[in-house]
Amino acid sequence: MPTATFTGTCPECETDLTVPPIVQGETLSCPECMLTLRVEDVQEGRLSLQMVEVQLRDWGQ
Repeated sequence: MPTATFTGTCPECETDLTVPPIVQGETLSCPECMLTLRVEDVQEGRLSLQMVEVQLRDWGQ
């Protein structure tokens, strides 16, 4: 019995991604460029992904 998967494309490196079912708002990492991506929308098994901006902490050094 086949397992349901969703597909999408990394907006940074354009790597094709195949992941288990995921919902809007969840995050994942691109295995190629290691960018953190957020699921913006899911339509008919196709993911719309957006890059998550990472804020680095200023430790005062």
